[in-house]
Amino acid sequence: MAPPLCSACASAPAAALRPATRTPVCRACFIAQFEEEVHATIVSASLFAPGDRVAIGASGGKDSTVLAYVLGELNKRHNYGIELLLLSIDEGIAGYRDDSLMTVVQNETDYNMPLSVVSYKQLYGWSMDEIVKAVGLRNNCTFCGVFRRQALDRGAELLGATKVATGHNADDAAETVLLNVTRGDTARLARCASASTGLSGDRAAGDEGEVSSLPRVKPLMRTYEKDIVLYARFNRLKYFSTECTYAPGAARGHVRDFVKNIERLRGDAVMSVVGSAEDMHVVAPKTTAPKLGKCRVCGYLASRPVCKACDLLRELDRKLPGRRAESASAPLNNSEAAAAFD
Repeated sequence: MAPPLCSACASAPAAALRPATRTPVCRACFIAQFEEEVHATIVSASLFAPGDRVAIGASGGKDSTVLAYVLGELNKRHNYGIELLLLSIDEGIAGYRDDSLMTVVQNETDYNMPLSVVSYKQLYGWSMDEIVKAVGLRNNCTFCGVFRRQALDRGAELLGATKVATGHNADDAAETVLLNVTRGDTARLARCASASTGLSGDRAAGDEGEVSSLPRVKPLMRTYEKDIVLYARFNRLKYFSTECTYAPGAARGHVRDFVKNIERLRGDAVMSVVGSAEDMHVVAPKTTAPKLGKCRVCGYLASRPVCKACDLLRELDRKLPGRRAESASAPLNNSEAAAAFD
């Protein structure tokens, strides 16, 4: 049986179904719709301004690969007037990150965007493989999340970036909403579905309470993961698709399975969850933003006397006290980080 005609142009055979509406679309119409939807998110949330120097958090996975490609296309088409850079974080996970970085190097050539890489080992004196050996698999994602967020900020600052763009999509947002529900964190629940943090001068806390020194934007915030996979496929984009070695035991993985199961029953479930979080500002309790200063250990931006990264490094020092002389007991300060980065 012949495939149905595209619901948009009514002339070409359909090549895919949109996940939320189940409407059939051809390849050309899908690409056009996808790009227009991302553009609409950028415009409606005022994510960029002319002259912005945007560091794209590039992991080599589908989300960041599609983000880099589509921002390059939209920047040319709509004349955003922004400069795009690729910034990769090497967590030090053998057989995973070293392989994915090869994809990012290819992206640098394919998309004509300069690439810079900063590693946990450079900044903190520890790789994730070493951290897991010290703490096990129970809390390793906490260490990685805090270190990665700060590493992105530090790398972006050293590049002279004005904003950091990440590939978080609608499915990621729905998972974060549900994780915050399980934690009873209504304050974070009200803002986790936003397409940006820090654009109005605030420095919103991350999932573990750390803060960002630069505004963060998520142009794919209202884009389904399935659409991202299709867009990459239709444009023949090369990306790395292996899951992190240490991810299977993480709480987010269980929430992700739940979201996928609900989505099978109801196509628009993902955006319904995200939309519920967007409405939470109506009922969320008023909270006072923490006063920001500098960590007394490493001198980096912090909302308390000692930043979360330094707290975690001290925990590692307690577990392996003999290793203190071999590794940094605090993140590098700004001048040390700049030297390592160069």
